[in-house]
Amino acid sequence: MLRLIPNLLTLGRLVLVPVVLRAMWTGNFGVALAWCFVAGLTDALDGALARGLHARSRIGAYLDPVADKLLLSGIYLVFALRGDIPWWITAIVFGRDAMILAFVGYAFAFTSIRDFPPTVWGKLSTMVQVIAALMVLLSGVVHPGPGIRGLEHTVLGAAVLATLWSAIHYAIVAGSMLRRNAVKRAD
Repeated sequence: MLRLIPNLLTLGRLVLVPVVLRAMWTGNFGVALAWCFVAGLTDALDGALARGLHARSRIGAYLDPVADKLLLSGIYLVFALRGDIPWWITAIVFGRDAMILAFVGYAFAFTSIRDFPPTVWGKLSTMVQVIAALMVLLSGVVHPGPGIRGLEHTVLGAAVLATLWSAIHYAIVAGSMLRRNAVKRAD
């Protein structure tokens, strides 16, 4: 039974996605921020418990990044729909993820590649996206002055740059993986 806890925490994070997005949509940024904190805790706990209980599972390996991406992408989508951030920022976040999904889909359909480990740049990009999202949420709670707004714009700019660099890096890695797979098939 204990081995199910990590997956249940991940499922709980999936359930929180519409709760967070609804709170944001209605302008309840404090509530959204609190639920994001809970989601962050479940994210940290599910991985730690999966390792500690030796309860890593294939479903958990797939659901964990799905839960993370749904929450983060959903937050950026709601920000854009509300006019809290420019649409082009959300398009960059979604574009990078769409590119990665397209590669994974292609690899599953047409190659023997089945392992898609995250890269350092991908993790950094996600971390900066999370910090930027939390900064925008916090700005909605405290109604900051110009100094904080400037910091918010700086962090959003860093998220854009990190996301673009991560997309370029993933494209390079994907090309390399496809070349290695083609050579392996030719042998």
